[in-house]
Amino acid sequence: MEVDVIGVLKSSVPFNALEDAFLSELAGHIEVKTYPRGTYVFRQGQKSLQILFVIASGLGEVTITDGKGQEVVVSHRRQYDFFGETALLTGKTYGGSVRAAEDMTCLLIPREKIEETIVSHPEFSSFFTTLLSERLRMLYEETVSQQSYEAYSTVESPLLRKRISELMTRSPVTCHVQASVTEVARLMAEYRISSVIVVNDELQPVGLITEKELVRKVLTRSSWQVENLTADLIMDEKLIKLKVDDFYNQALLAVVKHQVKHLVVMDGDKLAGIVTLGDLIKTRSTGSLWVTDKIESAKNLDELARIGHEVDNFLNALVAERASVPELFEIITEMHDRLTCRVIDLCQQELAGRGYGPPPADFCWINMGSAGRKEQTLRTDQDNGIIYAGGGPESEKYFQALGTRVVEELVRAGFDWCKGGTMASNPLWCRSLDQWKEAVAVWITRAEPEDTRLLSILLDFRPVYGVKALGRELWQHIFEVFSKPVKASHYLTEEEVHVKVPLTIFGGFITERSGPNKGEINLKQVCRHVVNCVRIFAVKNEIMETSTLGRLSRIVENNVLPREDVEFVQNAYEILMMLRIRENLKKVKQGKPADSYINPYGLNIIEQSLLKNALSAITRLQKLTSSNFTNYWMRYVVS
Repeated sequence: MEVDVIGVLKSSVPFNALEDAFLSELAGHIEVKTYPRGTYVFRQGQKSLQILFVIASGLGEVTITDGKGQEVVVSHRRQYDFFGETALLTGKTYGGSVRAAEDMTCLLIPREKIEETIVSHPEFSSFFTTLLSERLRMLYEETVSQQSYEAYSTVESPLLRKRISELMTRSPVTCHVQASVTEVARLMAEYRISSVIVVNDELQPVGLITEKELVRKVLTRSSWQVENLTADLIMDEKLIKLKVDDFYNQALLAVVKHQVKHLVVMDGDKLAGIVTLGDLIKTRSTGSLWVTDKIESAKNLDELARIGHEVDNFLNALVAERASVPELFEIITEMHDRLTCRVIDLCQQELAGRGYGPPPADFCWINMGSAGRKEQTLRTDQDNGIIYAGGGPESEKYFQALGTRVVEELVRAGFDWCKGGTMASNPLWCRSLDQWKEAVAVWITRAEPEDTRLLSILLDFRPVYGVKALGRELWQHIFEVFSKPVKASHYLTEEEVHVKVPLTIFGGFITERSGPNKGEINLKQVCRHVVNCVRIFAVKNEIMETSTLGRLSRIVENNVLPREDVEFVQNAYEILMMLRIRENLKKVKQGKPADSYINPYGLNIIEQSLLKNALSAITRLQKLTSSNFTNYWMRYVVS
């Protein structure tokens, strides 16, 4: 069969964007081959043929063999489509098979010609990276949507995808800003409600009056005649608004983050309804949403310690409701931060009662490690510290005492001791701002192995409580020191880029060979490759954001790396964290430690494919890191 090779290329994306002269030269290196119906081009698990296949005519079907040995058709490739690109670009084995559904003629383009095209035409490279990222994302979303989570949690059916419009109370009771307090009280009694939305002349919501606030604020204005009090004088102007199309998870996050019990729902610029904490709780039987209110209302440390352990119910609920990894991170981080802040408040009250008085200087509580990166889900060990604004021996004594008490109470609330001592109770992690600046300069300049370790920990710090400007000032100092040609700062990524991901050259998994985790992969260690590489891109480009996904977004915004490369890594990281969280919850339910180890061969075939592709993305990130940083930056990515 005679095939117009150049004509086929001109009809196939992305080859159609190449100039005619280049296509003519490329055509001279292309083989044409016909596969009779029912024959395989390649099979799942086969080593890469180092060829990109473009269909000139006919139809191909992509199949995957599941754990029971059954072959399932998952997609088709038609005329002018191409296939085999993943194994071609990664050098790994084929994740599926391709079989001719009818007689199929293909152009066979060798790897070296594809690589030459990628080098000479950057847009050609971008196309393939984007394609890999999109396919990885689609497979990930399909896996999450179909996964049964009952094996990993103890709560009921998914709710996160419910619309606010399904939960809200429509036509909420309102009053005008000039309505009298007496009128507001009458409305509450008549409609048997605990809150009234206050609106202006344009019927826009401007405040909220609750039954509790009505009583409290009227009593505090005893010098006023009650009949002279109007809604605008006693209303709470802090309104948290949602849109009717928002989802349950957004309402949940708003309740946790802003510590409110009422959410105003808008349809465009019009008031549409109201959602209360009670509405959210009624949709589920666990009552775990009460935790956010309990944290703020806890009157003593004993009570808070008991409440702290209830926070873990949130993670079970969110996983059961198929929350995405970013949603898990955001909501659980808010819960942990609220708990930490309340512990700090109560510890300050305790120290005042013991004669220490109030804090002698401004201070900022910081979290590091997974908590600093907003990635702590199941609570593990603590990583925290204190930055205070000087004050001499008096400040040192006070903040050492505060750090010790907060760490002790966080342990009672469910956070473990840090085995490495990275806690505010340790003088090494409780310093004045000037002392922190001096330490950073020493660590970077001297660059001994221990200096490298300490600085790597600090580079994930996030202000959580107190005067956060102190944290911002320390970040600015870090950026300033790194901007100078410091002798040892060239070690920032030296070890990381040479650590191989657990995949063989044939696409098999490399697992532990002995010990209690024989046959398993440490997903925490795998995720650390991403964390470490992304961290140094962030520090080099003066990005204060500390979450890995947030840093990746800023890296794109600042044009540090191509969007398609970053999205590939983002998708991979979410996949790795999804598997890690899910497996850890499963182990906890079975009474085992949440050690982040996973047996890759215990996953179904699609999940194995996801894991392999995610590991390939890490290899891509390591190459980008190596090519973007000379020896000047090669060390502090090891943590």
